[in-house]
Amino acid sequence: MRHATVHPRTLGYLGRALSLEYSAVQQYMTQAALAEAWGLKEAADRFRRETVEEMQHAERLVKRMLGLGVSPNASQLRPAGVARSLVDLLRQDQVLEAEIVALYDEATRFCRRIGDHENGEFFNGLLQDELHHAAEIETWLEALGVPRARPDERAYF
Repeated sequence: MRHATVHPRTLGYLGRALSLEYSAVQQYMTQAALAEAWGLKEAADRFRRETVEEMQHAERLVKRMLGLGVSPNASQLRPAGVARSLVDLLRQDQVLEAEIVALYDEATRFCRRIGDHENGEFFNGLLQDELHHAAEIETWLEALGVPRARPDERAYF
């Protein structure tokens, strides 16, 4: 697929997605360091694994953009949030993941609507990964004693 055949809005979704994935990398990396400083080795290791996963998503986006003849550009990184507890860190993650899920859902629907099935499937693959990750965060919170949100309260649905 060449750049000339890609809808400008699809290119915008790719750029926004790259910014959010890099923001997630920064957030999880920061959270790993915080958890380690608090003596929460298991949580730190989990955040490090999430950092790697988000870097892999960013790499997929970079490759997609390069394949479309577009220079990758993450325009705005969100500041990494700091908190006083593991639960508060995970709540921050829920917010970021909800934003990423919403973007991928919107991008998938848009691409399918305009008949761009290749990019629609690309975004849908990322969407499925992020939905799984959002569910893992909710399960982790539940394991920490935080009640599971009702379906109408979930930020990512």
